[in-house]
Amino acid sequence: MIELIDTDAAAIAAELVRARRRSGSPAMGMIMTLVIVADSDDADEAMSVARSASQEHPARILGVILGDKRGASQVDAKVGIGSGASGERALIQLTGEVTKHPASVVLPLLLPDSPVVVWWPGHAPRDPSADPLGRLATRRITDAAAAPTSKKKAILHQCLSYAPGNTDLAWTRITGWRALLAAALDQNPGKVNAASVTAERVSPSADLLAAWLGDRLKCDVTRRTSEGPGITAVVLSTKEGDVTISRPDGRLATLSSPGQPDRPVALKRRALDELLNEELRRLDPDDVYAATAKRMARSSDRAAPARRSRSPKE
Repeated sequence: MIELIDTDAAAIAAELVRARRRSGSPAMGMIMTLVIVADSDDADEAMSVARSASQEHPARILGVILGDKRGASQVDAKVGIGSGASGERALIQLTGEVTKHPASVVLPLLLPDSPVVVWWPGHAPRDPSADPLGRLATRRITDAAAAPTSKKKAILHQCLSYAPGNTDLAWTRITGWRALLAAALDQNPGKVNAASVTAERVSPSADLLAAWLGDRLKCDVTRRTSEGPGITAVVLSTKEGDVTISRPDGRLATLSSPGQPDRPVALKRRALDELLNEELRRLDPDDVYAATAKRMARSSDRAAPARRSRSPKE
């Protein structure tokens, strides 16, 4: 990694070219630009996750740290290639006035004629599509489960501000659950009258799963609480009996269906690089997530008047 102090976008771009030439590879075969907006405490881990993902999706990885807004503007960067990653990477720290205009630094560094993905691994804007960096992106990835405070509000804000191209890793975490539930209903085609999702008290993924079930099955979905880890059970009630998926250990699930023997199914909780890899495989808007986000937003709107009508004693 080459360190550049008090630099600018042109110097960072020039150093990336020199790094490619030193490696003997003037063209890296990169297919996208991945912009990571992280706090200084989270930046190294996020860059490591992105390097792992770049083995499947060669990318120019631009880590952006928005530092202290006070003082004179300064741009510092660490630039390099290799080290087990496909593509290029630069970790850029902004301080002073330039923190209010990060796009002015990032825009000249985007690969031409290729998709741009912006990922907020921790704190994310309430409306990613209106964010200065989010406006540059084809896809915008947030993670409500990593929000420093109020994860429930974090996923609700993402649903309320949904725009095509948005997604949240809380949604990605339930891909396996959704696939298994769809397969279970294919084997048990009876009408689902009610459903329940059991998970940790604070679980954005469980909230999204409940909203998805309600949107797809047009039935009432009850949210129940367990000790975790994560989502521990989903029950679909039909006239023939309950279809149940139980996963108490976060690794192996048991599928129970009326008139059939219980069946063990692998349903492991996935690491962050696996989740990011899944999202980078599709760069078009996710219509199912869009419908689920709208359902969750509508549910919140209906619940708000009831909360406001409660008296202090209640």
